[in-house]
Amino acid sequence: MGTGLGIRGALREAVDRLEPPPRAVDWSLFAFVAAEVVTGLVSFTVGVPEGWPLFWLHRSLGFAIVVLLAWKLARVRGRLTDPSLWRRSTALSVLTLVAALGALSTGIVWVFGLDVRLSYWTLLSVHVGFGLVLLPLVAAHATTRFRLPRRVDFERRRTAVRYTVLLAAGAATYRLQQGVNDLLDTAGADRRFTGSQPREGEGNGAFPVTSWVADDPDPIDRKAYRLRVEGLVSDPVELTADEVAAGHETAALLDCTSGWYTVQEWGGIRVGDLLDAAGGSEAAGGFGDAGDSDREPAYVRFTSVTGYRWSLPLDEAEDALLATHVGGERLSHGHGAPARLVAPDRRGFQWVKWVTRVEVRAEYDLGQWVVTLVSGFE
Repeated sequence: MGTGLGIRGALREAVDRLEPPPRAVDWSLFAFVAAEVVTGLVSFTVGVPEGWPLFWLHRSLGFAIVVLLAWKLARVRGRLTDPSLWRRSTALSVLTLVAALGALSTGIVWVFGLDVRLSYWTLLSVHVGFGLVLLPLVAAHATTRFRLPRRVDFERRRTAVRYTVLLAAGAATYRLQQGVNDLLDTAGADRRFTGSQPREGEGNGAFPVTSWVADDPDPIDRKAYRLRVEGLVSDPVELTADEVAAGHETAALLDCTSGWYTVQEWGGIRVGDLLDAAGGSEAAGGFGDAGDSDREPAYVRFTSVTGYRWSLPLDEAEDALLATHVGGERLSHGHGAPARLVAPDRRGFQWVKWVTRVEVRAEYDLGQWVVTLVSGFE
């Protein structure tokens, strides 16, 4: 008994020594939530295994937020549980707490492999929603008791040790959780480094129909469909749906940001062959408009019937596929028929559906980031 109490006392003392001053906890929570949102959003663009450190950092930050939030709640619980101490700002505090607990709980449950859909959304999508709401709430909450940090709150050496321990503990906790998933053979055991869970099978029915934001066009008439290949090419062309279905096949992994992935055999036409058809091959003298040497081709932009678009560097785009079939079946409308982009090593939101225009460009398209947020809204 005495030994147990001694161990608990030593642990409590270690935790107390690790805890930063109250003002440092408050500012650290804001900084860590901001970093969590940034790493989460950037992770949406990472599809190659070399990007795993970003995901580990995101998960380690989540653990640190749990610890910081526990310290914060231990300090303010009296003000939350005693109605006589409530102020008008207390409602904002409670709302911020609900968003924080929502983001943390959905993230924790997701990594253990629970796959539950809430209407159109996976738990991962709900987690992202909570996170996006949490950042402005934390910022607004901070303004209600705004106090600038002091140098003593962030004493250099001790602060570095504290946050190094927090992040290292977060990484260790995540690794332990992976071990638990493997031991219990949960659904989380088969996740990719991105956190996405597998969808097995072949063809249209093997994986969900999803759309980024509000893209939901009417089905496209195959007979009326035309694909325009233009821009910095010497001979722009229009192709029918049958001409796009050239019969090239490739296996590629689609990793959707809503939390699932699938490996499928995709059939269609190589983008490099499309560009060749428009007179753009290097063998034919290279790309260009009437000798306009000041505009060197660098990107290929793929535009949907909805206006949604994404660009790939020229070398990458040439090896990409404009798919008309998946798993030996003609693409369904929900999966992007008549043709969708297949871009290996890119996340699902970059695999543009319902492509009607392929354009070779000299400049990077910054506007595509805006379009991903508003495409499909009337």
